[in-house]
Amino acid sequence: MSKPNLARRVAEAAEIALTDHKYVTFIDVVTGLRWLRSRHVDLWRQGRAATLAELAAVDEDRLVTTAALLRDWARAKGLRPVPTPYVSGSRDRSPLRFTTRPEQEAFQVHWLSPELSEARAKRLVERQSKAPDLVVVAPLETWACASCADTGPFLIMEDADAYCLTCADLDHLVFLPAGNAALSRRAKQESGLAAVVVRYNRRRKVYQRHGLLVEEAALIRAEERCLADEDARLRRRERDTVRRAEQDVEYQATMAARIARLFPGCPPERAQEIAEHAGLRGSGRVGRTAAARALDENAITLAVVASVRHLDTDYDRLLMAGVPRTEARERIRDAIDRKLAEWR
Repeated sequence: MSKPNLARRVAEAAEIALTDHKYVTFIDVVTGLRWLRSRHVDLWRQGRAATLAELAAVDEDRLVTTAALLRDWARAKGLRPVPTPYVSGSRDRSPLRFTTRPEQEAFQVHWLSPELSEARAKRLVERQSKAPDLVVVAPLETWACASCADTGPFLIMEDADAYCLTCADLDHLVFLPAGNAALSRRAKQESGLAAVVVRYNRRRKVYQRHGLLVEEAALIRAEERCLADEDARLRRRERDTVRRAEQDVEYQATMAARIARLFPGCPPERAQEIAEHAGLRGSGRVGRTAAARALDENAITLAVVASVRHLDTDYDRLLMAGVPRTEARERIRDAIDRKLAEWR
């Protein structure tokens, strides 16, 4: 890839992140370029990889060039640089490394929009500078502690080795399963020591929050607080449900209008159907990505392609007949291109 072409792609990924949350990081750009996926970043943040570069789909030189291109783009946009430390969620909270090279500063900058209020910028810096939560893993396979050779339901990583909770001095904590946001939040507030428990989802290929480890006394106090204001929280949840539904309707209408502009031949009811399907909250579909929320042309086109693939081609029938997914996609490629050309 030529440097001008890379600069253009870096700028596109950075613009999407800036539109979405008013600041840009190196992580935003490399995930936007799809050189890294969220599961890779999770592994790195947990301290299970020596550097981020070893998980990336490109070499270190490309990452260094990308950081420099992001810096040049951000300065031209008038963004404010804020150096931010990155530390792991391992027991020793060691500094995270992006590459094997000694210079790490270029990767650690948060570029803040001038539109970001001082109060919000201050909160962002404080949140990013704060040491991350301790991360404990609920393993799916048999394992043994690197110190005592024992095992257990949870492990914590340190220097690429797995340790049991006893050796990590965390065995006095109790497990609180995920599912009750208020109880989890308050138990964590009350607990002097806490750890987030994650479990790997093989289907989605990401680590997902499984619960918390907190002090038992803290959990009891949190339960008492939740019982005291249960009615008020129920009413607030009902209001939030209505508000989120209204936001979804507005977002899906905006997406449908964007589809109509990119594909004027697409019937309006089909554009609305695509937007409702792709933009469904909690679905994990392309319409919920930062790129789609920024109405990026590529992301919107991917949502349209997904609809055409399933509704206007033999793709589903081919899968049911046992045709491998990559081969099935290759067979229907021309049909998708014809439909997109027709709608354009």
